[in-house]
Amino acid sequence: MTTVDDNRIESLALRRKQFRDELVQAGLLVPMGIDGLYGRGAVFEAVIDGIDHVVRRKGRSVHGDQPKLLRFPPVYSRAAFEKTDYIASFPDLTGAISTFTGDNKDHRALLADRDAGEPWDSHLHPAGTMLVSAACHPAYSTLDSTLPDSGQLLDVYGYCFRHEPAIDPARMQAFRMHEYVIVGTPEQAAEHRDSWVGRGLDVLGELGLDAKPVAANDPFFGRVGKMLATNQLDQGLKTELVVRLYDDLDEGTAVVSANCHQDHFGETFGLTTSDGGVAHSACVGFGMERIALAMLRTHGIDAQSWDKDLWAVLGR
Repeated sequence: MTTVDDNRIESLALRRKQFRDELVQAGLLVPMGIDGLYGRGAVFEAVIDGIDHVVRRKGRSVHGDQPKLLRFPPVYSRAAFEKTDYIASFPDLTGAISTFTGDNKDHRALLADRDAGEPWDSHLHPAGTMLVSAACHPAYSTLDSTLPDSGQLLDVYGYCFRHEPAIDPARMQAFRMHEYVIVGTPEQAAEHRDSWVGRGLDVLGELGLDAKPVAANDPFFGRVGKMLATNQLDQGLKTELVVRLYDDLDEGTAVVSANCHQDHFGETFGLTTSDGGVAHSACVGFGMERIALAMLRTHGIDAQSWDKDLWAVLGR
């Protein structure tokens, strides 16, 4: 017997597919043959640039020129990745780079497997690099081990990868995050996280989005992960700002996340405050593609026909 929940799940899946198809038909997203992986069209990129304009304006109004601006490629060293301990909590989302390092004989063996229709991945070897899972992750290994009295404020923007193939366009495998990060004392980290919840709502309000803050947890993997998720909720370490993309069919999609990492990165990367304590860190991350999708759902799929006042907010 079909239940109400079954009907809701089926309806939600259909709405997600319809939205994805609308985005593709409008040329906003370009399918690449794998669920969750897309190219971006010119109009979609114009919306992204406009969102970043608003995010940077808010950052300047709060922090001035204090943040150290960092832009990283979507790949970083395995050594730095290991220190994040991401593999322990999210092995299912991780992406590692492998490459060919053999000689001519090894190459012939690879091609023989390929020509026979066999997997040839076994002929590749770890390259010592990983795909970036969170925009801030490459930053910690670049910081001085002893932080200034005011802590270290960072402005980080870049592509992230998470292996979550899905039809839902809001769950992309490759997406961009713009983060403001603080590494410093426990008090500095807590204040940064808490204050950016309201600032994030301000940004989304400027973009005409109806968002609400909700306590959240990360999708930690395995049995230990359930305990970590519970602790994260109990301690109020993560707040997401969510927007409903599919009306009342789901609880909303997180478009901004404010997180307090406590001393996790300070401990693993050997970062200390000016008084010798283990550094704490916190970040606010703006999911650029998700915010763009929320705007397209709210204001219409034809972004070029949006109100001129909205485009003015976007700096256009």
